[in-house]
Amino acid sequence: MWPVVTDDTQTGQGTEYIGFGGNFSYMKHYIEELDEKTYTYKYTLIEGNALVDKLEKISFEIKLEAAPNGGTISKMTSKYYPKGDFVLTEEEIKAGKEKALGMYKVVEAYLQENPDAYACA
Repeated sequence: MWPVVTDDTQTGQGTEYIGFGGNFSYMKHYIEELDEKTYTYKYTLIEGNALVDKLEKISFEIKLEAAPNGGTISKMTSKYYPKGDFVLTEEEIKAGKEKALGMYKVVEAYLQENPDAYACA
């Protein structure tokens, strides 16, 4: 199921609500930056069952760069803000990265199959 997104991002800042089926029923992001010149997207997951009851929030920075072979390199940095004494394990961090990569793969496959769904500059 594709997410349902509502947002207020005309200024490059705002919030978006994404509803899913499956493991995570919804996520709410605060968008700090969406820069089309530097291909940078910064946002913070501030609400949703992906945080469980152990994380206050998770901040993300995604930067897209041109690859030498004509493709794209995506660099993603995540910063976790635990509640109380909670400590994330390496296994939990690895699982989170794998879920994020899985989402990228789904979006990539969709865009490759539907080139009219996006605009090229």
